[in-house]
Amino acid sequence: MDSPLPALRELSPTIRYASYLLTAAALLLIVEIHLLPALLAGLLVFELVQAMVPLLGRRISGDRARVVVVAVLGAVVVGLLILLILGAISLFHSEIGNPQLLWQQQLMPLVEKARQQLPPILVNNLPDSVDDLRVGAIELARKHAVTLQLAGKGAVRVFVHIIIGLVLGAIVALSRTRPAHQMGPLAGALSLRCQRLAEAFHNIVFAQIKISLINTLFTAIFLLGVLPLMGIHVPLAKTLVVVTFMVGLLPVIGNLISNTAIAIAGLSVSLGVGIAALVFLILIHKLEYFLNARIVGTQIRARAWELLVAMLLMEAAFGLPGVIAAPIYYAYLKSELEAEQLL
Repeated sequence: MDSPLPALRELSPTIRYASYLLTAAALLLIVEIHLLPALLAGLLVFELVQAMVPLLGRRISGDRARVVVVAVLGAVVVGLLILLILGAISLFHSEIGNPQLLWQQQLMPLVEKARQQLPPILVNNLPDSVDDLRVGAIELARKHAVTLQLAGKGAVRVFVHIIIGLVLGAIVALSRTRPAHQMGPLAGALSLRCQRLAEAFHNIVFAQIKISLINTLFTAIFLLGVLPLMGIHVPLAKTLVVVTFMVGLLPVIGNLISNTAIAIAGLSVSLGVGIAALVFLILIHKLEYFLNARIVGTQIRARAWELLVAMLLMEAAFGLPGVIAAPIYYAYLKSELEAEQLL
C-alpha cells in the first residue's frame, strides 16, 4: 500500500503533532468506550481483503471488475467469520450437551476427584450430591442475577459491535482512497496514521495466528491423541482445544491461560494426569516464548518482555481490553517512533 503522503517530514510540526494527538486520543477512547471489538473486526476484514485482492486482481482488468472482486471478497470474508463465530458457539453447546448430564457426568465427577485430593478444610465446603450442586449453582445465580444479566447484555453488545466492525472493514476495503494531492494536510497525516495502525495490526495478529495454530495443534495432539491412546479422557477436551486457539491470539499470556485450564482439567482426572499436563504446560510455554521471539519479535522488532510490560500497563489502565489492545498499540507506537528516527 502506498503512503498517502510523499514524505511525512514535509508536513509542518503542528500538523504532525495534531495528527499524533488525535490518533492517540481516538485509540484510547476506543478502548475506554468498549469499541475495541469493532476496531479489531474491521481491521481483520480490511487486511484479509487487502491481502486477497492482489491475487485475483491481476487476472481481472478494469476498475469496475476490481471493485466487484473486492465486494465479493469482502462478503465472503464477513460470511466466513460469522460462520466461524456461530460454529464456535455450536461446538460449546454440543460439548456441554444435556444440562442434566452435565451435572451428573461431568461436574459431579470433578467434585468427587477434588474430594480425594484436596485438604479436609476445603472438602467440607464441597457439595455432597448432584442436587446439592444444582441448588448451590441456582443460589449463586440468584445472588448474582443482576451481574449475569449485565454480562449477557454485554455479550450481545460485543457481538453486535463485531458484526458492525466486520461490515465496516469490508466497506472501507471497497472504497477507494483519494490521491494524496486531493487531501488536506491533516487528512493526509491521519491517513498515514491509519495506514501504520493497519500495518501494526497485520504484523501482530497474523504472526500470532501462526503461533496460536501451532500451539493448538500440539494441544489437540496431547488431549485428543496421546491421552485417549492411553485410555485417559480429559473433560471438555474439544472445548479446551478451541479455547487454546482463541486465547492463543493473545501474545505470551494466552498460552499460559489455556494450559492452566488444561492442567486443572488434568487434575480432575488424576494427580498423574495433572502432572503430565503441567509438564506439557512448561514445554509449550517454552515453545511459545521461542515462537514469540522469532515470529512476533521479528515482525515488530520487540522482545517478549517488551510486550509483557505493555500488556501489564494497559491491563492496569483498561482491564482485559487493554491486554488485547496492548500488542497492537505497542507495535503501532514503535512504527511511529522508528519513522521519526527516535528508535
